[in-house]
Amino acid sequence: MTRPARLTGAALCAALVLTAAVWILKDLAALGSPADLAWYWAGDRFFLARGRAATSLVDPVLLVVSAAAAVAALRSRHAASALAATGAVTLALRLPGLWAPDSGVLVTALLELALAAGLVLVAAAGRRPANAPYEPLPGRPRTGAAVAAGVLLAVAAAAVAGWELYWASRLPAEITVDRFTGGRSVVKAPLGPPPGWLAAVLVALYATAAASAFARARHTRAFGLLAGALLAAHGLAGTAGAARSGILERLADLPEPYRSDALTSLFGLLAGVAVLALLAGRGAPAASPAPYPPAGVLPPPPPHPRPPGW
Repeated sequence: MTRPARLTGAALCAALVLTAAVWILKDLAALGSPADLAWYWAGDRFFLARGRAATSLVDPVLLVVSAAAAVAALRSRHAASALAATGAVTLALRLPGLWAPDSGVLVTALLELALAAGLVLVAAAGRRPANAPYEPLPGRPRTGAAVAAGVLLAVAAAAVAGWELYWASRLPAEITVDRFTGGRSVVKAPLGPPPGWLAAVLVALYATAAASAFARARHTRAFGLLAGALLAAHGLAGTAGAARSGILERLADLPEPYRSDALTSLFGLLAGVAVLALLAGRGAPAASPAPYPPAGVLPPPPPHPRPPGW
């Protein structure tokens, strides 16, 4: 990417970080302590009687991801894919805020959607021109690490899709629709996406990252690390909630849905950490550029006058 495009992408990411930080600080003031807010993000609604937080687990994850994308935009060969992945996922997760009844949430959604669209445009239009000095291309992941990460992400996508189909078969049709649109029957944080919508975004992200990993594409690292971060965060939240309520201690005595939910959260935590470890390492060594000129470029003219024996 060009230097102006890198600086623009880093500035847009910094604006996303600042927006999320303002809401998180506001929720800290409402709930009283970081531990209370963390348990709220994990799904514990005991604090609703004292105050309702506007953020969800998605917000701290997007804050960390946006900060990492800002650093990548300035220093990494993976800058374009990092900006594109951050922008695309932010667009998908913030879109339901456009029909939120709260004016503050609506303004935040419009701002973040504009910033995310800017990230995608910068990633697409900020490429270096063909006559620019040579810069190494982003490396591809190693084959073993890519295949292992792809398998874990594919299983995670199937698990999220399976749970959504399970709830669709058990809940009335109007509640199923509300899970995607954020209707009145769904209790959620104002900034958080509806649970069904979030599940659809996660399935699309995990499947895209898995396909990229199997193909060993150059953008695998950006999309895979983002998918791994969301997978690990949701797995950690579910596992912490299950441990706090004693579900893990009596796992064998619980009905099948509760046991499967706890095991899915534990798998998400372990798989997310594994994906982060597999894709954060050094990629495959890049092939050295050919010493010959590109195809179609004529060789330099012979010297004049020509030396003897030319």
